[in-house]
Amino acid sequence: MSETGPAIVEPAVIDPVVRLEKLTRSFEQGGVTIDVLRGVDLVVHPGEIVALLGPSGSGKSTMLQAIGLLEGGFGGLIEIAGVDASKLGKDQRAAVRRDHIGFVYQFHHLLPDFNAIENVVLPQLITGKPRADCEARAKELLDALGLGERLEHRPSKLSGGEQQRVAVARALANRPRLVLADEPTGNLDEATADKVFAQFLELVRGEGSAALVATHNERLALAMDRVVRLHDGVL
Repeated sequence: MSETGPAIVEPAVIDPVVRLEKLTRSFEQGGVTIDVLRGVDLVVHPGEIVALLGPSGSGKSTMLQAIGLLEGGFGGLIEIAGVDASKLGKDQRAAVRRDHIGFVYQFHHLLPDFNAIENVVLPQLITGKPRADCEARAKELLDALGLGERLEHRPSKLSGGEQQRVAVARALANRPRLVLADEPTGNLDEATADKVFAQFLELVRGEGSAALVATHNERLALAMDRVVRLHDGVL
């Protein structure tokens, strides 16, 4: 009788959340061509939190706009969750943003006429989820960020740190595979920034999302899984 060994199970191949190849972006200014991105290559894996370092004006925001599919004019490959964005139309790109990407900016951009929980509910309603489920999800996130007692407060009644935490909850509301954060604590004092950023990292890790965080703060960058630096338009 012949014997066979245990079956070999091949590991599942998981697509990167982000894959960039030779990403370029140029602008015309005063008859002069300015090359901001000159061939950026990057892979971000599921659950990985990556710091994007570079001085002001180095192109970090331009790079995040490209990955977030917020504008055209880019050359090279932008692949999000295994989908080649260059082959998508406007509506399809919007669907990728809605289904896979959350955004956190330096300024919170909360809707001033809506309270904290409503600001987190609204992006979920756009996807067609039942309102009760959206409210439960919003409360879960805001509670996790220490805002359980501030749900009914409008942005004008919240501190800067509280406003930014609502913005973090909004970014994660639809369980994105990728969070793009552009100087997410750059508008806060150092003590508040440290607290908000620690909560941001804890929540993103707990959700299992990947994140690409643009910053010029070396100290904050060290708290992330990996650091990449944008210099002269390349990583």
